[in-house]
Amino acid sequence: MKLSEFKKQLSNTKELIFVLPNGTIVPKHFHVTEVGQVTKHFIDCGGTVRNEKVVNFQLWEANDFDHRLAPEKLAGIISLSEKVLKVEDAEIEVEYQGDTIQKFGLDFDGANFMLTAKQTNCLAPDKCGIPAEKLKVNLNELQNTSNSCCTPGGGCC
Repeated sequence: MKLSEFKKQLSNTKELIFVLPNGTIVPKHFHVTEVGQVTKHFIDCGGTVRNEKVVNFQLWEANDFDHRLAPEKLAGIISLSEKVLKVEDAEIEVEYQGDTIQKFGLDFDGANFMLTAKQTNCLAPDKCGIPAEKLKVNLNELQNTSNSCCTPGGGCC
């Protein structure tokens, strides 16, 4: 989800609810401790130089169980980050503390903000020799191995 879409959904939201990919709701007393833009400048495994920018939100919780972040307050923090930091309209990446800092994408289901799982991937599969698509084979299409010596009672072992 891009920042512009988040702000649109935020303006129509009465309560901020973030849901982890496993369905667990982030405790309602969370804080957004950071809003910023992260730039990643790197070379992929194929030698291509790349630049990526994401808008970063960091969710954190403390023992202030009565704390509630109002949508209007978060909108103000975002507005300030756009003004002061020149945060662009990019995809949002959410950091949240699990066993280590976890990074998630963001979606909206009409009522809740859904933290979505992120995956790594090869950016240059053609240069790494990675097949374009996994081979899909039905088990019933595999060669019948009943005549092979490596069957129960076949005598190969």
